[in-house]
Amino acid sequence: MPVRILGNILWFILGGVIIFLYYCLGSIMLCITIIGIPFGIQCFKISTMALMPFGKKVKYTKKSTGVVAIIMNILWLIFFGFEIAVAHLFFALICAITIIGFPFAKQHIKLASLALMPFGKEIIKNT
Repeated sequence: MPVRILGNILWFILGGVIIFLYYCLGSIMLCITIIGIPFGIQCFKISTMALMPFGKKVKYTKKSTGVVAIIMNILWLIFFGFEIAVAHLFFALICAITIIGFPFAKQHIKLASLALMPFGKEIIKNT
């Protein structure tokens, strides 16, 4: 059994499903308004990463340098991103207390970087 499958199973059981559900709830709430739809889509992108993060990585796209992506990232950072990133960093510190928690801390840091500025980034499978 590859390590990423075991890591994803443990992540799912130990709280990944709760994080996923919170991100999905936030995504649905954001998509209720027309203005919030782009933010809801980004929140849903983060939720797919939060469900099973092992074996995935975040990659910048060519659209990440566009004016729209920069403006949307600034708005995201002001209204949502900073708080979400701080929460993931807090959980990463808690996980990093033990040696067993280091892989989980690394995944929380990956989620924090995605939650900080999600526009112009995509999630790809790590090969």
